[in-house]
Amino acid sequence: MNLERLANQLGVSKTTVSRALNGYPEVNVRTRERVLKAAADAGYQPNPMARSLALGRTNVFGIIYPLLPADLGDPMFLDVVAGMSAALEAVNKNLIIAPVSPAAEQPSYQQIVRGRRVDGLVIGRTLVHDERIAFLSKSKFPFVAHGRTQLDAPYAWFDYDNAAGIRMAVERLLGLGHQRVALISAPLELNFARQRKDSFVASMTAAGLSVDPRHLIADTLDRRSGHEAMQRLLACSPRPTAVIVDNHLSGAGALRALLDAGIEIGKEISLIVWGNMADTLLGAHVTTIDQPDPRQAGARMIAMLLALVDGTPASELQELWQPILLAGSTVGPAQT
Repeated sequence: MNLERLANQLGVSKTTVSRALNGYPEVNVRTRERVLKAAADAGYQPNPMARSLALGRTNVFGIIYPLLPADLGDPMFLDVVAGMSAALEAVNKNLIIAPVSPAAEQPSYQQIVRGRRVDGLVIGRTLVHDERIAFLSKSKFPFVAHGRTQLDAPYAWFDYDNAAGIRMAVERLLGLGHQRVALISAPLELNFARQRKDSFVASMTAAGLSVDPRHLIADTLDRRSGHEAMQRLLACSPRPTAVIVDNHLSGAGALRALLDAGIEIGKEISLIVWGNMADTLLGAHVTTIDQPDPRQAGARMIAMLLALVDGTPASELQELWQPILLAGSTVGPAQT
């Protein structure tokens, strides 16, 4: 049974049958019920490719991503992507990841929008001032930002509470008597890094403590830069008694530097890292600021994106999940 034969059997046009099957509101209730019953009785299955063409959709969603060398070995990134893929597979849709160089990123967005090659996008590693989000918002192209940015217009986003996570870490360290606390940050043009640094400084200030400028090191987003940042902190006099690293990619390098220097972690220097460190080959039980349920987070972003494509206003699709502090062996009382 095809669409034409079904239409002839019911004595209506193919257009009416198609619209009834796809839920168009202009088809009256009685006609829709007749079409749906006849289709079910005849075992009619619509052609998914034809349906996509009729609706002007590809059933493909995408991520344009300037991949770093560490990303493909990053379990947090892969868990989020796995959650996205599973959520789309459940509704017979697909996810593509388009790796690009930083220079080609913005032109790639323009090309995707012009060609309507996907039905929607997830935007990762949002910037404080993000031209990608500004462009997609102006173009009215469906997207969900994995992270926030400074934009006046409403847009759909999913994020973890960066300020709250760092505040928990600082309060934990201050409660153990630490006063010289350092922060190793990702590049501060990344919005999460900026929010985490601002929270760190505000939390220290609220406790009546000043931050030594030497104890604020940015632009670290891999093991090597994390290692170098920790070496710089160890060379300070006085050196910090505790260090927070705002991303787990740098955290592995920072931890390695402490071990290389023979530091007894949790006694001589305490360490807290943002992100799951379970994969580290170093074997230490690191105290972490954890982003729970990364697969569920990926699935949730897809649910938000599908809702956006179906007409839900972007202003109603904004979610802030809370991080948690997981105790480990790398934090202890400050040494006097």
